[in-house]
Amino acid sequence: MKLSALRVLSCTLLLGLGMQATVSQAQRSFGGAESAPGVASAFFRTSDGLSLHYYQVGPQHSASTVLLLPGWSMPASLWNAQWKALAVRHRVLALDPRGQGLSEFPAPLDEPLWSIDRRADDVRELLRSVDKASTSRLILVGWSLGALELLHALQRDPVLAARVAAVVLVDSSVGEGEPGAASGFRAALQADRRAALESFIRAIFAQPQSENRINELLQGALRLPLQTSLDLFPSDLPREYWRNAARSLAMPLLYVVTPQFAQQAALLEAARMQAGRPVQTAVFESSGHALFVDEPEAFNNLLEEFLLTLD
Repeated sequence: MKLSALRVLSCTLLLGLGMQATVSQAQRSFGGAESAPGVASAFFRTSDGLSLHYYQVGPQHSASTVLLLPGWSMPASLWNAQWKALAVRHRVLALDPRGQGLSEFPAPLDEPLWSIDRRADDVRELLRSVDKASTSRLILVGWSLGALELLHALQRDPVLAARVAAVVLVDSSVGEGEPGAASGFRAALQADRRAALESFIRAIFAQPQSENRINELLQGALRLPLQTSLDLFPSDLPREYWRNAARSLAMPLLYVVTPQFAQQAALLEAARMQAGRPVQTAVFESSGHALFVDEPEAFNNLLEEFLLTLD
């Protein structure tokens, strides 16, 4: 398989993804998500009364459902190139986490309403809402903070974990190796939030993005109050928790990273191989943190080939 700017480290695959309301008005989204053919914009209500938004595309009665979860402060519409490709064979859901994209955020803005426990529960409740019969095979794909939220959801719900056929973690730390030096990002947000957010958004892309898209993402991230955006980081859970969660997954795992997490990918691969657990790792050498936006064709090809091994 030839992939530009992609180094596949290894592939050890052992045999062995509510209430819906279609949104009629035009809504801004990265890459024109709402205008793509066959994309439904829908909402479901969480157990704590919040209305969360998600996109749904592909055959509703497909044997497999792929859930796409974005990272910190980012909208689900960043995944639009992926759902277009995946929807040929799968039902695809892309969730706007609470306070992100088109989803509501709770008031009062108490920390428990933003905790990783609560956000992991949102994932579980979306899946129950759209698949009440629990018959669809699930493939979970999470980027950055979204990857940690998926890991946490699986740790909290063994019944959900038993239904998941595969997990894909995209450019997120999984607690392997020694922690890197503190980035100073929290301090930068507190000093000048707008400037720090704009710098962050520009930095996650290696490929040029339009100023309209940069501004759209910036305005979306600024919806969250400062302290709430800081509370999203799961700093109360140790690195060992994430390392053990990723190592212990029984289902096949694809871990796709940029060079910043290449060492973690190698360590996780070695640990899972030693334990006899299916793992594939890949490094996108020339992409930014949003590697699936920078190199959508390469990422989609990698993801589709991984999913074909599950059949």
